[in-house]
Amino acid sequence: MIRSEILKEIAPILRDQLVVCNIGIPSQELHAIDDQPSNFYMLGTMGLASSIGLGLALAQPKPVIVIDGDGSILTNLGTLPTIGNNAPGNYVLMIIDNGSYGSTGDQPTYTSQRTDLAGMARAAGCARVVEVQDKDSGAALEEALASGEATVLVVKCDSGNAKMPVITMDPVVIRDRFMKAVAG
Repeated sequence: MIRSEILKEIAPILRDQLVVCNIGIPSQELHAIDDQPSNFYMLGTMGLASSIGLGLALAQPKPVIVIDGDGSILTNLGTLPTIGNNAPGNYVLMIIDNGSYGSTGDQPTYTSQRTDLAGMARAAGCARVVEVQDKDSGAALEEALASGEATVLVVKCDSGNAKMPVITMDPVVIRDRFMKAVAG
């Protein structure tokens, strides 16, 4: 499976949840598959979806699902100890690990070699770390939400992007409708 196939599988689970989605093609894919006002699409700031999602989880009680990629997590490794030491039970970080920087041309990341993000998350203090294959992502996400514990979910999958249109929605509109979803 590639990331877009995982997103199609988990879209029903994401509906009505607060979702912060990684920049570039992942946001485009999620937007095209099942656009929701409760989805915050990152249109810039590589590596910060996990941090923005953590702040949101700390600020309010609703579950927050962050969809991030291995490349973005590697860009901001400092987020893992912050998550490990501060994440509340309503925080789920779903790292879709395809071993590549998918939005910039599928250049390989170090997770395609020896780097182990699940091991790094555990070493950073994340207590509940689950690593699954792509086909098990839906069940693992449902289990993470039901656990009531902060969870780092590393989903291993194939590299590749689906052809999706660019998000033409103005960033202010994305922000405003997401803020209404948070408040509602």
